[in-house]
Amino acid sequence: MKSLMLGNAAVARGLYEAGCSFIASYPGTPSTEITEEAAKYKEIYCEWAPNEKVAMESAFGASLAGKRSFCAMKHVGLNVASDPLYTCSYTGVNAGMVIGVADDAGMHSSQNEQDSRHHAIASKVPMLEPSDSEESREFAKIAYELSEKFDTPVLIKMCTRVAHSQSIVDTEDRKEVAVKTYEKNIAKYVMSPANAIKKHPVVEQRTKDLTAWAETSSVNKTENNNSKIGIITHSTSYQYVKEIFGDSVNVLKLGMVNPLPVELIKKFAAGCETVVVVEELDPIIENHCKAIGINVHGKDILPICGEFSQNLIVKCFKESGIASLADAVKDYSAETKFKLAENVPVRPPVMCAGCPHRGMFYALSKNKITVLGDIGCYTLGSAAPLNAMEMTLCMGASVSSLHGFNKALKAESEGKTVAVIGDSTFMHSGMTSLATIAYNQSNSTVIIVDNSITGMTGHQQNPTTGKNLYGDPAGRVNLEALVKSMGINRVRVVDPYNIEQCEQALKEELAANEPSVIISRRPCALLKEVKHPGPISVNPDKCKSCKSCMKIGCPAISMKDGKAKVDDTLCVGCKVCTQMCKFDAFNV
Repeated sequence: MKSLMLGNAAVARGLYEAGCSFIASYPGTPSTEITEEAAKYKEIYCEWAPNEKVAMESAFGASLAGKRSFCAMKHVGLNVASDPLYTCSYTGVNAGMVIGVADDAGMHSSQNEQDSRHHAIASKVPMLEPSDSEESREFAKIAYELSEKFDTPVLIKMCTRVAHSQSIVDTEDRKEVAVKTYEKNIAKYVMSPANAIKKHPVVEQRTKDLTAWAETSSVNKTENNNSKIGIITHSTSYQYVKEIFGDSVNVLKLGMVNPLPVELIKKFAAGCETVVVVEELDPIIENHCKAIGINVHGKDILPICGEFSQNLIVKCFKESGIASLADAVKDYSAETKFKLAENVPVRPPVMCAGCPHRGMFYALSKNKITVLGDIGCYTLGSAAPLNAMEMTLCMGASVSSLHGFNKALKAESEGKTVAVIGDSTFMHSGMTSLATIAYNQSNSTVIIVDNSITGMTGHQQNPTTGKNLYGDPAGRVNLEALVKSMGINRVRVVDPYNIEQCEQALKEELAANEPSVIISRRPCALLKEVKHPGPISVNPDKCKSCKSCMKIGCPAISMKDGKAKVDDTLCVGCKVCTQMCKFDAFNV
């Protein structure tokens, strides 16, 4: 049956059709929907793990037990999971094991623009890369066949445009796969040095075998249009190439991006006078082509940074200085075909009206406290007008960076520097960071902003919420008890809607001569179970136009005709703004 599906939903459909039984993931845009969609199939058990490393290890355990498994993460999540990835490449699998990773070219919701193909190459794990939703479904199924045929985990690489774009999918029935028997095999699964050293040659031979498979596989497709120009491409770049050139150039679309074929590429290039590699981010295909003796253009005419588009590719070809490439697009106006009729105003992200983080960040900003931040929607505390965060590195880094910062500067920083980390991020990798503070005793104050959900990726549950992926009751980690058990004696909870309470807690904990944790707790304002008192308004006769209420950066408050005005379609009635006004101008 034909269906219109997001790329991520199509991956989930492929997992279902392939007989996958177990999925563990950590949410991360643009990968999150794969697991959320897979959870709709009752035949697949799905769960959120505390982090990506745990998710991959759980998926490996399910594979070891004999059931086809999967885990999903975004590109930076694969960094966290790289430890098990690089070694399960050596052990191989029992039942098929597939790993989904979603890259974010353009950094729409990420702190870097890394190319996950490097992980596939370095770990010597095969990687498939679909270019649309149908291939996403199809490649998920092929991945299990590869995994079991070649005794290896298999990576499927998505990107934002494929993951979050819709196209037609031909759905099929689920294939029920018999559970494989687990058999004790110390030489295969115990990667002690004596065993691991024997597995490396096996992995190298497997790469050669996979390369041979890639030479003739249907995932790599040649389109011979009798042109002198040949384009080697992959993923969403293939879609751009087809939209620009149609059938006017020769195209080699690579669906397997590790290992890359050799003879297939040589044969394709031999039939062209000019060959261009069109690939987002790093020149991995380009470097491979050059390594096997093929002269190609790539990053000499196309950028290494940022997301591609039809407009960009046409522009680069026109400006390449290569006559044949410029001629290929001379009659093509991407600016006309793909440009919007009107300029769309920029809408930078802001914390939502009623966001529980706003009051705490205002207190931090007002008191000129140095804030080392973390990954979550609270990272927006760095934006104007709050400007209350000075560092964000990676998940959990706020806490361990604070430890190093205070150990380095001691009294110079201890009383005026904090770390801010979310509840889900704390469970992800903040615990080990806090452990180093407790163990090595830096005089550090950590603020856990607990909004009772994983907010930034779309309201997924985590170990502190008491609910599982399906919303059913689950084990719940008590943050206060956990932090105290780790050796932090000073632990207190504040309501971030109460600015005075936040300020008092900050002053007292920063003045203390020992580690402390402040839990800033209030549920995300967008949670459907949260009931709000309703919008407030401004009495224009009392408003003195001092703009104090604007200092918190609430999108529900603006100035109109010189007076503060509240948008009642946005305001939830948190009353943080009322604490800013010295003239009692708000009607509550």
